[in-house]
Amino acid sequence: MSLVVQRVTAEPVPPDARQHMVRMRDGVRLATDVYGAGDGGPAPTVLARLPYDKNSRYVFFDRIAERFTAHGYVVVVQDVRGKFRSQGRTLGWTGEVDDAYDTLEWITHQPWSDGSVGMFGDSYYGFTQWSAVSSQHPALRAIVPRVTCTTNAPGIAAYDPGSGRQPVWLEGATYQAQVWTDRESYEFDVDLTRRPVIAAYEEAFEAIGRRSAGFDLIVGDIRLDPYNGPHPYDARPVPVLHCVGWFDNLGIAHMRDYTELARRPGWGAVQYLIADTTDHENYVLEDAPVSRENDHFADDAALARMLDSYTAPAIAFFDVFLKGTARPQALPRVRWKLGHADWRESDAWPPPEATATELYLARPAAAPGMVPGGTLAPSPADAAENVDWRYDPESLVPSAAPVTFLQLRDHVDERSTLDRDDVLVFTTPASERPLDLAGPVHAVLHVESTAPTYDVFVRLLDLAPDGAARLIVRGCAQSDTAGELEIALGHTGYRVRPGHRLALMIAGSDFPNHLPNSGSLESPWHTTTPKASLQKLRTGSAHPSRLRLTVLPPARTGKGSEPA
Repeated sequence: MSLVVQRVTAEPVPPDARQHMVRMRDGVRLATDVYGAGDGGPAPTVLARLPYDKNSRYVFFDRIAERFTAHGYVVVVQDVRGKFRSQGRTLGWTGEVDDAYDTLEWITHQPWSDGSVGMFGDSYYGFTQWSAVSSQHPALRAIVPRVTCTTNAPGIAAYDPGSGRQPVWLEGATYQAQVWTDRESYEFDVDLTRRPVIAAYEEAFEAIGRRSAGFDLIVGDIRLDPYNGPHPYDARPVPVLHCVGWFDNLGIAHMRDYTELARRPGWGAVQYLIADTTDHENYVLEDAPVSRENDHFADDAALARMLDSYTAPAIAFFDVFLKGTARPQALPRVRWKLGHADWRESDAWPPPEATATELYLARPAAAPGMVPGGTLAPSPADAAENVDWRYDPESLVPSAAPVTFLQLRDHVDERSTLDRDDVLVFTTPASERPLDLAGPVHAVLHVESTAPTYDVFVRLLDLAPDGAARLIVRGCAQSDTAGELEIALGHTGYRVRPGHRLALMIAGSDFPNHLPNSGSLESPWHTTTPKASLQKLRTGSAHPSRLRLTVLPPARTGKGSEPA
């Protein structure tokens, strides 16, 4: 059966927007919609620059604009270079610094502009905000990057781009193939079980009639510098409201931006954080798994509710830093959701009262196979112990969700994965009282392999009394040596409720989210015969494999101590 490729074309410009073709310094013109320009005198502007068709329902900017213009802002939304109605070469994570500067310059010369601009948006249109910061245009007064990061070029860094080599994120490769091939976008199902894996993408490019340059950069492991100005960390500070999702697939990288900037002189004073129990597409833990009436992609009422909560923090932030109608003291430095509990506020992240604690992997011989497996103990065993687990390219460990952008839509029960005999599982006893996680989580593992290169995937799950296991955080690493491997699992705010247990899972694959290892020195993209391997985990006081958590003191009786 031949591959079916559906072409996604530009939607009509909404009647309440006026489109302009804005000239960049090299003569390329970018399609740019303006909302609310005739609603009064000069006003501050909210700008978004994105590659997903500025007029599509997917980005719903006509509805977002209604919310900002109702509060006195002009809204400008632009197709980035090489996408949909805009001219120029199609290649993501390049050219955005200069295009941001030129767009900001154009805005400041319009009669409806008061000369101040803030930027807003998710994912790639969070990255274009960091590009504008790099441009250092004086009109840029504040940004609200959501579920994004500064360093996701060209093949999106799903985890921490500062934590060493990682397995290739296949979702990022598919995204490049579907979104960054030409001005339009393409929808197709990639058969990732084919060997070699790259053949599935080659079939798609043949059907489309052209290739994605960004995809080829990922396959070639070629990294481009996305900033032809200073890295945003080194640019002129502007106020930032980081909007993070605890279940977002870019959450690790986004929190790295926040924590790095929060400790930098100049930047630290203007960093703000809102962290919710959301995934990349704004589904929330409280609704998971999501029913149709709560699905904002399927239900208009659900979309309206989502957009209200989506835009409200940005409006409040811009009222301070663009309009000046509110004072900075009105904004909490950190507002964060404790999953299965309530919203909290603090002056810093992690909260000052949070402390680091370590749980040591013990009884490893019991780790393969059925839950409860090995144990997570408060101290390491004196004796050295070890356990092997296999990597079998013919029987790959399934991913926590087929599409991690939608992690919470289905919020999959992973118990069957925990019970596989090719993964290791370590669990705590059932909690007698709430255990509140509030900060970073790391796994520190002592590992070796029979293969010249191997992958380690780690998930921390909530194991319920009925046996259901659902994801809290996850991370991965790729290595070619034996020894201690530290894997960032991200930050979280999460309550492990009484009767529940923590389960730490260790595996050698994560499919289809990640490209399976070749098990050899051959390219995993091109191999037709990937090799199986054995990995060994060492535990005990000489090799203290452990889980490092950040926890709050036991909840006091009273407000905030019980689930909302």
